[in-house]
This record gives sequence, C-alpha cells and structure tokens, in this order.
Amino acid sequence: MTKVEYPSEVSALILELKRLPGIGPRSAERVALHLLQDPRASPLELAGALQACSEMVKACPLCGFFMGSSGCAVCREQGRDGSILCVVEQPTDVLPIERSGVFRGLYHCLGGKLSPLDDVRPEDLRIGELLQRVRETPGTEVILATSSDVEGEATANYLSEVLASVACQVTRLAQGLPAGGGLEFADELTLSRAFEGRR
Repeated sequence: MTKVEYPSEVSALILELKRLPGIGPRSAERVALHLLQDPRASPLELAGALQACSEMVKACPLCGFFMGSSGCAVCREQGRDGSILCVVEQPTDVLPIERSGVFRGLYHCLGGKLSPLDDVRPEDLRIGELLQRVRETPGTEVILATSSDVEGEATANYLSEVLASVACQVTRLAQGLPAGGGLEFADELTLSRAFEGRR
C-alpha cells in the first residue's frame, strides 16, 4: 500500500516556505494549503510581489538601506541633518529608529557585524564606504548604534579606533537597549532614551 503525499508542486512550495525564518514544517504546510484553498489568498499576487521585490529592491549605494524603483527613502528625504550619521548593522535596524522619531540625521548600514566565528572580517562590511562619507563631511557626528552583544560591541570598538584618525565626533548609544539583543526588539521609548543618553 503506497503512502499518499501532496503533489510534487505542493511539496516544493512547502519546502521553500520552510526555508523562511520562523517557519517550521507544520507552519509551512498550513501557509501552503492556505494559499491553495482560500480564495482571498491571491497566490499569484504574492508571487508577483515577491518577483518585483527580487528584481527591484536593492541596497542603496550610499547608505545601504533598502532602495526600490523610486530610490532610497532616507537619502532622498529633504530636511535631514547631514552632519549626524547613525551607523547600524543591518538595513532592518533603520526602521525602529525612524519609528521612534528621535533621529533626523542620515544612516549608514554596515551589512553585518564583526564575527570571527562566522568569518566576518572588516573588509566584509561597508566600513570603507563609511570612512569615505565621514571624510567628505568633516565634523560629522558618528553615532554607533550596533547591538549590545559581543559582536556588536567589538564592531563598535573597531569603528571607534578606525574613526579616530578622521575629523569626526564618535558617540555610542546609551545602554538601555536589551543586553544581547538587536534594535528590532527595542521599543520606541527605549530607543528614544538611548539616543538622548548617547556618549
């Protein structure tokens, strides 16, 4: 007696969904079946949105934030203070800061953090681009907004040393961010206080 399985197309969809963060085998199966059975699910629109993101969304060559067909929302916004540059690990760290409403300067996304165990070295990050931006605007304040875990602290310390040779003021977000956590887990009040108490 043969074991009945989903058609290969459904199994392939479940396999792809399982690769997403936070989606286990059962969740992947539920999502796949929802897309197939619920008339409101619009799987073709989802596929189109995924394809558009894959083709159109890139990293901004200046700041590293997400950039669509209309350009980088941060870099093109008028009225930002170009003399303050907030350095974050990932583009996803920009939005929690923006939602807090306490920062109106520019950003620089490193694309990660130093991690010898994961073989992430300084040359793997956008540190050269950061130095170039700071050199082009002497007197810039560089706010290091890396996470407070071991790798984030090591990255901040390394950046402090590298930036010491450039005409800029280097500050670090005040503690108050969750120890060992990233910016995506910080609430708006915590972020606000961290910015106000930077050193």
